Amino acid sequence: MNVRRAAIAVAAVATLLAVAACDHGPGTTDGSGPVPRSDPDAGSAAIIEYGCASCHTVPGVQSVSRTIGPDLTGFDDQIYIAGQLPNRPEELIRWIKNPQDIVPGTAMPNMGVTEQDARDIAAYLYDQ
Repeated sequence: MNVRRAAIAVAAVATLLAVAACDHGPGTTDGSGPVPRSDPDAGSAAIIEYGCASCHTVPGVQSVSRTIGPDLTGFDDQIYIAGQLPNRPEELIRWIKNPQDIVPGTAMPNMGVTEQDARDIAAYLYDQ
């Protein structure tokens, strides 16, 4: 294979990977929505309870500040969580529960979010 053909093959593979990454939308095969065993309405309440909107703009939730943390509008269209993790429900749940374990020193503090609350918050974010 000559260099030009090899470059074309590499570009084709890179394009396929990029398209696959863009079509990462969370989903399950059990019909339960993007996050199994979750309730987006409870997620909205948990977002308020944990004060997420103190740092983030969250669609449908009154925000106090829009400048500390990233805007979470269109979260399901993002490729990465915190620039570190692939945007998949299980990774988002991990991040919400314990961001300091994933990125030590990140501005997002560990808030003591329970497993169920993390599932519900993730479901809410993917549902917006």
